[in-house]
Amino acid sequence: MIDNTIAIILAGGEGSRLQPLTHLRAKPSVPFGGKYRIIDFTLTNCLHSGLRRILVLTQYKSHSLQKHLRDGWSIFNPELGEYITPVPA
Repeated sequence: MIDNTIAIILAGGEGSRLQPLTHLRAKPSVPFGGKYRIIDFTLTNCLHSGLRRILVLTQYKSHSLQKHLRDGWSIFNPELGEYITPVPA
């Protein structure tokens, strides 16, 4: 059952309460603890749960989030049907 499951993550809120940090980026791409981002918590939970097909729905200032997904989460093997794909608004 888990092999056929697709996780959909809504990422990309404006983050008005985190205004100094979200001036140039979406809330999920705000740095946390060095090179990590807030979205890494959710992606790690998916990975540990066995979910290897993940769609990330981006909304607001998604460039840095898409760059982080491309550079930091390239561990999935598309030949095995594993992926993290950002889906723009």
